[in-house]
Amino acid sequence: MWAVRAAVRPGFWLFRVARDCGAPRAAPPLSPCPERALAAFRGGLGCPEGRGGGGRGPGADGRRSRTGGKEGEEEPEAAEEEEEEEELLRRDPLLPAGTQRVCLVHPDVKWGPGKPPGTRAEWQVVEAQALVHTLDGWSVVDTVVVPTKTPDRKLVFGRGTLERLTEKIRGSLEITAVFLNVERMAAPTKKELEAAWGVQVFDRFTVVLHIFRCNARTKEARLQVALAELPLLRSHLKNNVTHLGGRGRDSRHIMGSGESFMQVQERLLKDKEAKIRKALDRLRRKRLLLGQQRRRREFPVVSVVGYTNCGKTTLIKALTGDAAIQPRDQLFATLDVTAHAGWLPSRLTVIYMDTIGFLSQLPHSLVESFSATLEDVGHSDLIVHVRDVSHPETELQKASVLSALRTLQLPRPLLDCMVEVPNKVDLVPGYIPTEPGAVAVSALLGLGLEELKARLEEAVLRATGRRVLTLRVGLAGPQLSWLHQEAAVQAVDVRPEAGVADVKVIISDSAYGRFRKLFPG
Repeated sequence: MWAVRAAVRPGFWLFRVARDCGAPRAAPPLSPCPERALAAFRGGLGCPEGRGGGGRGPGADGRRSRTGGKEGEEEPEAAEEEEEEEELLRRDPLLPAGTQRVCLVHPDVKWGPGKPPGTRAEWQVVEAQALVHTLDGWSVVDTVVVPTKTPDRKLVFGRGTLERLTEKIRGSLEITAVFLNVERMAAPTKKELEAAWGVQVFDRFTVVLHIFRCNARTKEARLQVALAELPLLRSHLKNNVTHLGGRGRDSRHIMGSGESFMQVQERLLKDKEAKIRKALDRLRRKRLLLGQQRRRREFPVVSVVGYTNCGKTTLIKALTGDAAIQPRDQLFATLDVTAHAGWLPSRLTVIYMDTIGFLSQLPHSLVESFSATLEDVGHSDLIVHVRDVSHPETELQKASVLSALRTLQLPRPLLDCMVEVPNKVDLVPGYIPTEPGAVAVSALLGLGLEELKARLEEAVLRATGRRVLTLRVGLAGPQLSWLHQEAAVQAVDVRPEAGVADVKVIISDSAYGRFRKLFPG
């Protein structure tokens, strides 16, 4: 099971060198600038265009390459697929627009199978409040924590508790909506609570799904959200048919088709699901193909993962120096995998992948929908797990992220060499990491970054089978040219009087073996 803590329950879920040795003392690194490495890499994982990942390009939308015709012309089949995908993304709003003043009602399960393990009601409430504040124009005006034994019963609470809540909510003119902090409400439950309280009532699934929809940028992410919405649409359909007294299911006179209203709607939803999955499969095949091209170019990829709002994007900005990256202090600010190029101390170019943040006990349909996005983590060379050590439940968040990564069935060596990065240590005076090999940093203030870069270089070189060597080669022979083609030349120290050059390279073990075989001695 997926496991990461609290805004939705249960389940879980929910990323060659400029070959110029003309200068006598130093040759440029393998990739003369990270932008070129990123341009060669981008699209392999369906990333938004732009070094900071802020725009949208062909790789993001999954469009096919254009033909040799006039600019703006597309292959007919690609244009048809594009139109079909856009049609699939036309949906009604999940939440009302405009300002909403929310009463947050949290059912606190004190004991029994419904009690969430390892956490407290107060932190569940804090995370639920953060979800509400993520929505534009929404605010929490009142919070009520209500003990309950059976959060899965029809009306969640006992009769007396429900009466007190009804009196409180109806008696406040300030409250315009209620956020019931449960994973999912059944359609009859939602209907009866709204009738009792006189305002709209939303569960975590609906709120999180709306946040996902707002933050999805690439076509793949938007289609994944559309796929996750289908259970909600089916629930609404059943509720509407029930509201009609069941007549929709029994009627067999829908334009002479022999189908009832319910059967027609169920068929349409099934067809829509099939089309969404087909569109996602097209984008996935393209991503895998371009990913293979990336691996042939041998750019090491570092996937940065962690609990939502732990500081992943801020850390990537600090490591790359990319001013175009704009971190946001909110949940699920990153839904699309984005690529950012940077250098390690040896001047080896690496690609940092910013991935969607984890959150505890997301509904299963959300987890399934975004599993394709997280496949990219399995194709990386190294995983960096960023933690917010200033959070009171940092250990629970860590356990939840690790549980989620294990659920992805990632290669065992990839999990074993994962680098843990405790972040926000400036907020925890005297913090000392307990995990072997962990490097504590403050991404915002730049503390510990040099040590982290050195640790990442060591891990990347080991994971990719590379080594840093200084080789002495003859100026008249083909060795120097060969090294420029097969390795990452970092510096060339030419000694004309001796007819040799000392070449500092980053070279794979296999390439070094070929070098020794071709040029013995």
